[in-house]
Amino acid sequence: MIDEKEFKEISHVMSHALRHEPWLYGIELDENGWTSVDDILSVLRVENSKWCGITILTLEGIIELSDKKRFEIYNGCIRALYGHSFFKKLKKQPAPPPAELYHGTSIEAVTWILKDGLLPMKRQYVHLSIDKETAIIVGKRKSMHPVLLRIGSQDAVQHGVDFYQGNDIVWLADYIPKEYISVQ
Repeated sequence: MIDEKEFKEISHVMSHALRHEPWLYGIELDENGWTSVDDILSVLRVENSKWCGITILTLEGIIELSDKKRFEIYNGCIRALYGHSFFKKLKKQPAPPPAELYHGTSIEAVTWILKDGLLPMKRQYVHLSIDKETAIIVGKRKSMHPVLLRIGSQDAVQHGVDFYQGNDIVWLADYIPKEYISVQ
């Protein structure tokens, strides 16, 4: 049985391997971010000898219990759904987004965003939230008093902006032009 501390440690290693630096762990991701579950299990077993008994069932449990829903397993493969920062851009399929999406940021960034639009910065995609509460929580990573931005996603789609579903609460985009952003 995995305790809460190990749960976080395993999730952290998986995030680093599947979202940021897969080459450090000797794993290869395909164009959609998938790798073999066996490969990630090997990574975990090498990373910490206490994790030698981890199985696909353990990973499925971690994924199911995670509040951020960063990973998915399908047909013997695993991938991170969003948050990638490595150079090889993963392919995503456009999907119709909710009518409005939100982004939390710092007051300092608002001036640049309203001038240049929302850019992915160090990530592959711009990260957006389906609700204001989540966007505020994310914005607090950047500022004690985040600014909430509303994205008119339906208007953006009508003008050629593609959106991609990251998970149930996270949506992604390559770029959001300033015309579809307003301060809440």
